[in-house]
Order: sequence, then structure tokens, then C-alpha cells
Amino acid sequence: MTAGPDREPLDRSFFDRPVLEVAPDLLGRVLVRSTPDGPIELRLTEVEAYAGLADPGSHAYRGRTERNAVMFGPPGHAYVYFTYGMWHCLNLVCGPEGHPSGVLLRAGEVLHGHAWAHQRRPKARNDHELAKGPARLATALGVDRRLDGTDVCAGPDAALAILTGYPARPAQVLSGPRTGVGGEGATHPWRFWIDGEPSVSPYRAHTPRRRNSTRRQVGT
Repeated sequence: MTAGPDREPLDRSFFDRPVLEVAPDLLGRVLVRSTPDGPIELRLTEVEAYAGLADPGSHAYRGRTERNAVMFGPPGHAYVYFTYGMWHCLNLVCGPEGHPSGVLLRAGEVLHGHAWAHQRRPKARNDHELAKGPARLATALGVDRRLDGTDVCAGPDAALAILTGYPARPAQVLSGPRTGVGGEGATHPWRFWIDGEPSVSPYRAHTPRRRNSTRRQVGT
């Protein structure tokens, strides 16, 4: 991995902060996914914050389970969950241990490893669509439940690492309601994205499901 100030891995103290500080500060950072085929690098352009026990939209709102246990551990680890019976989503755990919160990585711009990403996302019409949405991002990077609990602060050669990159300027960062979140958390402006980035996913409001349908959570 090439050296340089923008190539320094973020340390655990970066993630050991309130989630509403960490989330917008992740924009412009570089996510590196090391695979046997080679690394894929992605510049983060869209994220969502989930505040754990204080957030009805969070998987951790009702307490610890086998599924969300990583969120209750130390910061700087990956929380990967499976949703809708077919997709994985990648999140980064924030805040002090025992106080679960996390940032859902919603979208990014692939910087390196386009060929590997296109192999995993053959339906992407262009590079901007490779990681345009949380399930697409995880698919393009080859992320699944096997990476749940991965320490992203373990070093640049870990399966997942976050590099300093070039953080987005505050004037570039926009915020609004989270995608697909209903109930008490529907209006929280905890989705953050870089203005004008073509890789940012479209916003979709929560659509209530019919009473007899299976309820599934989308956030963290």
C-alpha cells in the first residue's frame, strides 16, 4: 500500500466518538477491502448514523442479540448483517464499548479494483453504480457475514481498513432523513452525503408494510 498522509489508517480513537460526529467525518475517507484477487478501494460518499439504545431505527434499540452483538463491543469493528433474505450491509461500530451505535455505509465511489467490483456487480451500467446503495456496496466489495466483527483498525493489510483519504469539506456535506426508516426515527436528519456525487443513492421514504407481511429492519 502506497505511503502518504492520505493513506494512514484511521485509529480506534476516530471511532470512539458519538456516532453523529463520526458519520459525517467518514465522508471522503477511503475504505480498502483486501481480497485474494487484489484490493478494492472505495471513497465513501454517503452514510447513515444509528444511535443504538436511543434510536428506534437501530438494530440495537431493544438490546443485545446474537445478530447485533458486535455493536456492543469496542469501536472500530465491522457490523455486517443480512437483510431481505438476499443482501448484506456493512456498518462501522462507534462510541464506547457497551453503548452500541454504528454508521451504515450507504454508497461510495470505487477508486481502485474496478474489474473485481464489476465482476461482483455485472448489472452495474457504469462505475458510479457499482456501490450506489448499501447492498450494492457490500456486494461490490465481497462483504458478507464472515466479515462481521472484523477490526478495521488492525492495519492496512486487514480484510477491511479505513484510510484518512481527503475528508469532505463541511460545505459539501448535506443531511436529511434516513432511507426507509419509519416510526419515531423517520425524521431524524442522520443521513449524510457529499453534495453532487453521482454515486449517492436515491432517497426513499419508509413505506409501511401490510399487517400480514414480514417486518424487516434496514438500518443498524
